[in-house]
Amino acid sequence: MKRIAFTTYSLCFALLGLLAANFTSSAQSAKKYNVLFVAVDDLNDWIGPFGGYKGIKTPNLDKLAQRGIVFKKAYCSAPACNPSRASLLTGIRPSTSGVYHNNQPWRPVLPDAVTLPQYFTANGYAVFGAGKIYHDTFNDSASWPAYFPVPRSPIPAKAPVHGFEHFDWSPVSATDEEMGDYSIVNQGIDFLKKDHDKPFFLAIGLTRPHLPWYVPQKYFDMYPLSDIVIPKIPANDLSDVPQAGVAMAKPKGDHKFIVEHKQWELAVQGYLASITFADAQIGRLLDALQRSPFSENTIIVLFGDHGWHLGEKEHWRKFALWEEAARVPFIVVAPGINAGNVTSERTVNLMDIYPTLVELCGLPTKKALEGMSLVPLLRNPQLAWPHPSVTTHGFGNHAVRSERWRYIRYKDGTEELYDHDKDPQEWKNLANDTKYVAIKKELAKWLPTVNAPDAPTKKETEE
Repeated sequence: MKRIAFTTYSLCFALLGLLAANFTSSAQSAKKYNVLFVAVDDLNDWIGPFGGYKGIKTPNLDKLAQRGIVFKKAYCSAPACNPSRASLLTGIRPSTSGVYHNNQPWRPVLPDAVTLPQYFTANGYAVFGAGKIYHDTFNDSASWPAYFPVPRSPIPAKAPVHGFEHFDWSPVSATDEEMGDYSIVNQGIDFLKKDHDKPFFLAIGLTRPHLPWYVPQKYFDMYPLSDIVIPKIPANDLSDVPQAGVAMAKPKGDHKFIVEHKQWELAVQGYLASITFADAQIGRLLDALQRSPFSENTIIVLFGDHGWHLGEKEHWRKFALWEEAARVPFIVVAPGINAGNVTSERTVNLMDIYPTLVELCGLPTKKALEGMSLVPLLRNPQLAWPHPSVTTHGFGNHAVRSERWRYIRYKDGTEELYDHDKDPQEWKNLANDTKYVAIKKELAKWLPTVNAPDAPTKKETEE
C-alpha cells in the first residue's frame, strides 16, 4: 500500500511538473519581441555591407549585417526625408496622401492615420523615441508617449563654403560626446539599462550623414584627400534624360558649384567622415543592446530614409528618381526567424517595414497598409518575389524598380528605362528604343493608380 501511495504521489508530482513546464514554455513562446528601430538620415549605399564605396570604414554596420539579413535591393517610397518617413511610419504611400515634399505637413492630410509607434503603444508596448524619426519640422507628438528631440551639434568657426550651412562640410573642434547624435544614442543606451515590464519599441534616429557634414576631425583624418575617389561620370550623362529629369538634377546648381570651386573630393571626404561617425554611434547602441538582458529577444531594423547623389547624373543630394537617390541600406535582425549573415536580392521598399514588424511581433494585422510583410523573405531570402518597388518624387513622377530594370515615368509622360544587368550606373536610357516597349508596358502595371493632389505646404528650411 505504501508503495502504491508513493507511486501515485510520484506520478502526480511528475504531471504537475509537466504542466508547469508546459505553462512556462507557453509563456515564453507568447512573449513579445522587442523592437530596436534605427533610422539613419541621408545614408546611401556607401557602407561596407552594400559595397557602394571601396575603403569605407563601417565596422559596426558590417557586424550588424553578419547578424541579420541585408536587403541589397531596398528602396525608399520617396527620395526626401518628410515623405519617406511619413509614408513608412503611416503605411500610406506619398501618391495616396499627397505628401511628396519636405515642406508638406503630413498629419493634417492624414488625421486618422495610426502610426507605427502608435500601433505598438495600442498593443501594449512601451514606446520611446529619440532623434530624427519623423522629419524634424513635422514630428508627431501623438506617436510618442516619451520622446527626446534632436539636439544641435557644434558648427565650425569658419563660414560655410557655399554661403549657407545646409550645403557645407568641415571638421569641427569637438569630441564625439559633444555631438547631437551622441546624445541621442545615450538616450537609447539609458533606456536599455532599465528594467521593462512590457515589451518595448525603441526608435533611435541619427542625423548624420545629413548635411552639413560637420563631424570631429578624427573622422576626416580616416579619409586622406589623396585617397578619395569621386564617382565616375560620363560626359553628357544627362543628354538622353528627359527635361523633367534634368530639372530634378539641377546640374547648373550644386554640381556646377562643386566643380568650379574644386570641392568634389572635399565633399566626398565630408560624406565619408559623417558615415563613419554615424557608424561609431550605431556601434555604441548595438553594444548596449548586446550587454542588456534584451539582446536575444529584440528585433533590429536599420535603414537609411533615402539614398544620396554625390555627382552622379550631375546631381547632388536626394530629390530624384535614379538609383542613387532611391536605393537605401536596409538590414533586419529577426531572432528565431533567420540565423543571419545572409543577403537577399529581392526588391523591397521601406513601406514594408510596418507590416513586417506587425507580423514579427504577433500583433493583430493592420488593415490598409500599402506595404507588404517581408516575413516570407526573412524566412527564405531567395524566395521568388514578383513585387517591384515604387519610388515617387512629386505629383505624377514615379520609378518602378524590378530586380533587373528601372523604369521612370514623369507626369508629362516622358520616360527613362535602364537595364541594371548591363548598365548598373544608369548611363544609357533605353526608353525610346522600340525593342523595350513590352518591358515598359509590364513595368508600368506597377505605377500607382492613385495620384493625390499636392498636400498644403508650410515654409521650412531644412533640406
